[in-house]
Amino acid sequence: MATVSPGRGGAGGENELATGDHMTREEFHRIYAATSDAFRAELIGGIVYVPSPLRRQHGVHHLLLGALFAGYAAHTPGVEVGDNATVLLGEDAEPQPDLYLRLLPESGGQSRTTDDDRRGGGKHQRCAHCEYC
Repeated sequence: MATVSPGRGGAGGENELATGDHMTREEFHRIYAATSDAFRAELIGGIVYVPSPLRRQHGVHHLLLGALFAGYAAHTPGVEVGDNATVLLGEDAEPQPDLYLRLLPESGGQSRTTDDDRRGGGKHQRCAHCEYC
């Protein structure tokens, strides 16, 4: 069951999720699907995190690391690189890492692509976004 920050609630929208809310991935996904396209939030360990606006240095490093990942994926068969795509990890985590490298299932990877085009985690997933994954 979801626990949300006091003084919130209402008829939907961005105010339905706030950093510190506790919920299952299913509850999070249902509420998040109703927010605007500009709103961003993640669920990690059953806790909602709404990120702060990003600074210039993040954008600079993100671009350079993305180029490195893309070059690696282009020269490594069976590897996929992604940018800002939701990853489903267990019942209490739905992070959206800035970048990820994925070993595809046909190359021995344990992750999968869900019917709604999300990446589902295998049992040994790690992402560069957080220590939880």
